[in-house]
Amino acid sequence: QVQLVESGGGLVQAGGSLSLSCAVSGRTSSTYAMGWFRQAPGKERDFVAAITWNGGRTYYTDSVLGRFTISRDAATTTVYLQMSSLKPEDTAVYYCAGTLHPAVTTITAYDYWGQGTQVTVSS
Repeated sequence: QVQLVESGGGLVQAGGSLSLSCAVSGRTSSTYAMGWFRQAPGKERDFVAAITWNGGRTYYTDSVLGRFTISRDAATTTVYLQMSSLKPEDTAVYYCAGTLHPAVTTITAYDYWGQGTQVTVSS
C-alpha cells in the first residue's frame, strides 16, 4: 500500500504562484512514478503533470507547459507541483497519484490517489 497526502492548496489571484506538495509513504513508494491531476466542478479529472520514479523524465499537459513544474525529493519521498502564472481556468481540486505503469499520462494507469487539495484562482 502507498499513502499520498496533498497539501498547499489555497486561494490566489490570477498571475500568482502556488506550490503543492504530496507526501508519499508506504512500501516501495520510491519506485512509483507520480502524477498530478485536477478536476474542475462538473468536469472530468484530467492529467496535469507526471514524473518518473527517478525524476529523470517529466510530462505536462499543454495548457500548463512553461507555467507548472513537477519535481520530487528522493530523500523525503515528496512530490511537488510548482505553479506560476496561474489563471482562473486552473481552478480545480488537485490530486496526487502514484503508478508503476509506464503510461504515466493516463489516469487509468494510477493505482493510488490522495484526497485532493483545492486550488482557486481569482480573476
